[in-house]
Amino acid sequence: MGLLDGRKALITGASRGIGREVAKGLAKEGADVVVNFNKSEKMADDIAREIEKFGRNTWVYPASTSSIEEVRKMKTAIEKNFGKIDILVNNAGINIDRLFVKMNEAEWQQVIDVNLTGYFNCSKVFLDHITSSKYGRIINIASVVGQMGNIGQVNYAAAKAGVIGMTKALARELARGKVTVNAIAPGFTRTDMVEGIPDNIKEKILKGIPLGRFGEPEEVAYACVYLASDKAAYITGHVLDINGGMYM
Repeated sequence: MGLLDGRKALITGASRGIGREVAKGLAKEGADVVVNFNKSEKMADDIAREIEKFGRNTWVYPASTSSIEEVRKMKTAIEKNFGKIDILVNNAGINIDRLFVKMNEAEWQQVIDVNLTGYFNCSKVFLDHITSSKYGRIINIASVVGQMGNIGQVNYAAAKAGVIGMTKALARELARGKVTVNAIAPGFTRTDMVEGIPDNIKEKILKGIPLGRFGEPEEVAYACVYLASDKAAYITGHVLDINGGMYM
């Protein structure tokens, strides 16, 4: 018996990084999982095969969550081929890092469109699924950068801070229907984004982390499983920090 037996989840941006581990983590606990991706089709297929090894149903669907029309088409396809979801994990994101003085309008807008508006699009389109479920859960992947800021990431910080505000407001609105809405704010986690940071910058970042290491994607997945389960039924509007003490 798993914590999420009989439930269905959609994870956006699930082909790689944190989303990939979240998809695996929920499947290990019994959830059937829709793997959303935008560009990495082979990686999405790979994670789907891993999910099937756990004996769970899975389905792969390509969509840019920044487009509400694409999200609507995804919903129609999911309803036809998979059924209604109980759990939505908003995870899809991008970063275009640049000092603010050099940042242009397109670089600002693209990050906002994916990292904030994309969360609105998915939450809005799948709201009827979530509110009609006995186990409705929305989990938004935010970031420590949205809490403390970071040089070169004004656009990303603004989007992730917006996600936190959205989480708290939506949690209040949906509480009457027994739906919980929470956020997870990872710190620097071993994903492609962090692995691409120059070594000298990594050393500086590590000095600011009391636990002295980067996080692992699996550690975010564990938290996601908990928030999606009945064990977290009395938690809503919360931001769970997984950052090694970088921000307290």
